[in-house]
This record gives sequence, C-alpha cells and structure tokens, in this order.
Amino acid sequence: MEIVEVSSYEALPLLSLNHVSLLCRSVWDSVRFYEDVLGFVLIKRPSSFNFNGAWLYNYGIGIHLIENPALDEYDTVNELRPINPKDNHISFQCTDVGLVIRRLQDMGMRYVTAVVEDDGAKVDQVFFHDPDGYMVELCNCENIPVIPISSCAFKPRGEGFKKAPAKCGFMENVMMESLSMDMMNFSF
Repeated sequence: MEIVEVSSYEALPLLSLNHVSLLCRSVWDSVRFYEDVLGFVLIKRPSSFNFNGAWLYNYGIGIHLIENPALDEYDTVNELRPINPKDNHISFQCTDVGLVIRRLQDMGMRYVTAVVEDDGAKVDQVFFHDPDGYMVELCNCENIPVIPISSCAFKPRGEGFKKAPAKCGFMENVMMESLSMDMMNFSF
C-alpha cells in the first residue's frame, strides 16, 4: 500500500529501505548472529573497501557490518544492559512470534516481549540484542493497519465537542489539532 501525503514539497524518488549499516566489534561474531538467529545470508561485498566488514541480505533488506574493534572506546555495552522496547531498534516482520520466542529460548538468548493493541488489533513483539548490543525486534506488525494521519478525523478536545469516531489515536489527534491551530494563526 502506498501512502500519499499532501505536501508543498515534491517527495524524493525513494523506492525502499536498502540496508542498515552497523558498527561491530567482531564481524564474524555478528555474521554468525545474523545468519543463525535471523536467517540472513552472507553476500559479496565490493572489493574496493579497505576495511573489514561483511554484507548480509534477506527479506528484501541488507545489513552491512563494519568492524571497529575500538567500539568500546565510544560506547561501552560489555555488561548486560536492559532490553528496552523504547530504545533504538531495527524491526523485522515475522509470521510466527511464538516460534521466534521458542528459538530464542533454545539458543539461551535474553529477550522481552510486548503486546500492542489498537482498535481490537493485536501485535506481538519480541525484543533482543545482537552481539554488539543493537536491539532487534521481531513482530507481526501487519496486524495494525498503516493509516496516514492526514486521513484521521479531527477530534477537537474540550467541552462542547461531540466525540468523533475513534479512527486514530490520541497522539494523532493532538498533532492534527496542533496543525489546525497553526493554520488558523497564519496572518494574511
């Protein structure tokens, strides 16, 4: 599904997300993780690179690993840090979150789960870290439809306003209300 937004700027000619690039302490530890846990496949990398790294691909996306043994100098993640679903992460759509959880348990990996609900739809999520502490999420996020904010009914908050159908959530309505107020404040 393509989302069309009205804007005064022409959109860039983007097609899709191509890859995510990650610094890692050990390319081979990270390659093993992305192959064994997430099912990525090691692919050929351009020979002109003069640094250690690896490219992996699957599911229509690439992961580019760049080895930086001095990573600890910049960000220490040697000790186990909490798995926080609100932290930066990369998310992959999956078909069976229960199977993912069983596989993570079999591998002895730490993880946390969460459930997101909206309008009767439920999304199961599982979060865990790769060897360098980057957070990975696997979910069945397709269960919640993608609805552009511009298609949400504006529901003014306050007394005297009838409640509009709950097509969009609280934050979407706050953003639409703010946009509407900004538009009314334009001076002509």
